[in-house]
Amino acid sequence: MLDKVLLLPYYLTLKIRNGLYNCGLKKVHTCDVPTICIGNITVGGTGKTPHTEMVLRTLLASEEWGMKNIAVLSRGYKRRSKGFQQVTRDGSAKLFGDEPLQIKKKFPAVTVAVDKNRVEGCDFLTCPDKLQTSRKARKCIDKDLPAADVIVLDDAFQYRALKAKYNIVLIDYNRPIYDDSLMPFGRLRDLPERISEADTIVVTKCPAYMESWERTEWLKPLGISNFNPETCVGTYSNGKKMTIVFTSITYSELEAVYEEGDPRYIYSKKAILFTGIAKDTPLRRFLSDSYKIVRHFRYGDHHRFSNSDIREIAAAAKEYATSVVITTEKDSQRVLDNKKVPETLRKRMFRIPIEVFFLSDREKEVFESTLLGALR
Repeated sequence: MLDKVLLLPYYLTLKIRNGLYNCGLKKVHTCDVPTICIGNITVGGTGKTPHTEMVLRTLLASEEWGMKNIAVLSRGYKRRSKGFQQVTRDGSAKLFGDEPLQIKKKFPAVTVAVDKNRVEGCDFLTCPDKLQTSRKARKCIDKDLPAADVIVLDDAFQYRALKAKYNIVLIDYNRPIYDDSLMPFGRLRDLPERISEADTIVVTKCPAYMESWERTEWLKPLGISNFNPETCVGTYSNGKKMTIVFTSITYSELEAVYEEGDPRYIYSKKAILFTGIAKDTPLRRFLSDSYKIVRHFRYGDHHRFSNSDIREIAAAAKEYATSVVITTEKDSQRVLDNKKVPETLRKRMFRIPIEVFFLSDREKEVFESTLLGALR
């Protein structure tokens, strides 16, 4: 009860803010090209980056968009650069943020940019000639980019000043929003009722298999009824029809963070794990099937690795001389910013890529056809 009283000012602030945008008292912009927003209403941990990569694969594989200019626009959380920046593969997480850099390295043909002002960022992506004349772009390092035909907005659901053509909202199966509270007592950064503005809801990090009745029951407390597992359509409490699909995560084979990585360490029976992500429990459980995790260093989300952090990890690696050192894809982008990583540690450091998959082929088919259809 106390938390509800203390959170009342925050609740009213969000309620008023959303109301001002919904009734038109605060200006809402649109983009000249189709935009896809991938977001959530919680702080971290729902899998935005792997789902953004999934959307990019869908676009690149389609006949309509595969040959066109696809762009991703992100805020570039915790980056040290200012204004609009085009992300380059040889750049750093310090300059662009770990997630945009990871996406650019995986999809070199896709334009990836960062800008805290999403309206401004979309304008530059659709009209890149403005980068040559705008004072707001004077700090942009690389201004050579093609005009975007479609833009994927990473984590922009709370950016109410820009209205996306298609909204995908992610909800963690293990932490449903109806069992959560607003920050700081919980992880909600927006009101649960805002899911009504989603076009597609993706329930993430699900068990690898769920019966139809289990999906229906899981959705009921969310305010979604009449869920049809064949069409993947349910009805929200306000009467709106929306697409709902369920995904899970899978981990790929370990890959070396550095060129000098020695693959023989992959076959070790012991592992040192270090992570700087919102939630690493699934990863730790997965690795425990193959390795005895002798040390686990847990840092804050988007943690920038200092020299003392590297010394701490290196000391553990020296203590367990045959162990493999494992981290996540996102963390590896930030580790690469540190030039003090010793060669002995570089040889043993590996990252584990993560991908998402739909629980059924039917859900994949519905998701892709609905998404591509909305962009026409």
